[in-house]
Amino acid sequence: MLELVKEAVDNIERSNERIKMPELGEKDIIADLHIHSKYSRATSKDLDIENLVKWARIKGVNMLGTGDFTHPIWLKELKEKLKEDKGILWYEDEKGKFPFILSSEISLIFSQEGKGRRVHLVFLAPSFEVVDKINCFLDNKGRRDYDGRPIFGISCIDFVMEMRNISKDIEIIPAHIWTPWFGVFGSKGGFYDLEKAFGDQKQYIHAIETGISSDPEMNWRVKDLENISIISFSDLHSFWPWRLAREATIFNGDIEEISYKDILEQIRNNSFKATIETEPSYGKYHWDGHRNCGFSCAPEKTEELKGICPKCNKSLIVGVESGIKKRADLPVGSLPSKAKPFFKILPLHELIAFYLECGINTKKVWEIYNNLIEKFGNEFNILLKIDRGELIKALPNNEKLVQLIIDNRIANLKIQPGYDGEYGKIVLKENQSKLF
Repeated sequence: MLELVKEAVDNIERSNERIKMPELGEKDIIADLHIHSKYSRATSKDLDIENLVKWARIKGVNMLGTGDFTHPIWLKELKEKLKEDKGILWYEDEKGKFPFILSSEISLIFSQEGKGRRVHLVFLAPSFEVVDKINCFLDNKGRRDYDGRPIFGISCIDFVMEMRNISKDIEIIPAHIWTPWFGVFGSKGGFYDLEKAFGDQKQYIHAIETGISSDPEMNWRVKDLENISIISFSDLHSFWPWRLAREATIFNGDIEEISYKDILEQIRNNSFKATIETEPSYGKYHWDGHRNCGFSCAPEKTEELKGICPKCNKSLIVGVESGIKKRADLPVGSLPSKAKPFFKILPLHELIAFYLECGINTKKVWEIYNNLIEKFGNEFNILLKIDRGELIKALPNNEKLVQLIIDNRIANLKIQPGYDGEYGKIVLKENQSKLF
């Protein structure tokens, strides 16, 4: 197993050498377009526009999706607080203007080919006028007032077709495509390929979202995604910086001049700059396992066990790495001609909490975090830009934390993989062998 891990790491390093990592500029648009409001299930009650803007600035994000535009109360708040211009919605306060794009997520639960299907889709809209038409259509199919991410019994094929009948500028993106329960390729109700899922509407699927448990490198192995833009967003359920923009997409352009169509074209033409990913092992569904049994394993072990948990003798929840291994057409390290560079980092709070050996939301973590933000402006500056010397000056007597930040920047951290709803965890490098 260790040999397999080493081979995978070596292949990834070789691929990264072939992709020139971009310099992040002041005008780059770091966008998180898959978010939720306080009206979605299992989200923070304080998840409102003001907190989203506040923490986006602290994180270093300069564009957000609105999330949940299908929810009547949230949509009313969006219309009251945001001013529309060229498909961008602007929030303004004493610190200036902040842009949003109309976005939402829908849960489609339906039957196709004799099998129950569960697929989450993110979709973007060019205006409030178009959103009103979308909601009018959904009102004829069921309720949308009970949850920011409503459930409808519509197939993927029909949903894409109906959205295109409303506006050709609605963009539909399969969300977190490999996660077991609601990914389009998920093991618990997904499809084997995009054509099965979307039929003749596949031609209008221009992008997929990696999800926390996979990254572009993993998706490059699947030929079905060869001509699809691979983008990333957080699917946040709270505004805290260890959730907001933990994954994001970096678009080209001047934030003051950007339009909805500029963003749309970059998604459709695969012409955005890069993505920001978490280390996929950090994701809640990277490996196979059973949370209640405290058991997890790599795909090879799952095959050996014939998919059965050795503790409870029930079927394991099959995670993302197994899904990609089963579906992959190409070897680890494959590099498509249209591959986009990506940064692979964990949130700063995770690093500080690991260093201090305490909870992520504790006073000690916040003291260091706030000190760094005060010195360097925002979290992405710290994670991706500030050099070691400056970090050491800001963190005297904390060289191990500085090294964690640098190791994080070059994807040199070791993570115990997440599984069955449990996030992965940073581990000491000398303990890595114990994972296998």
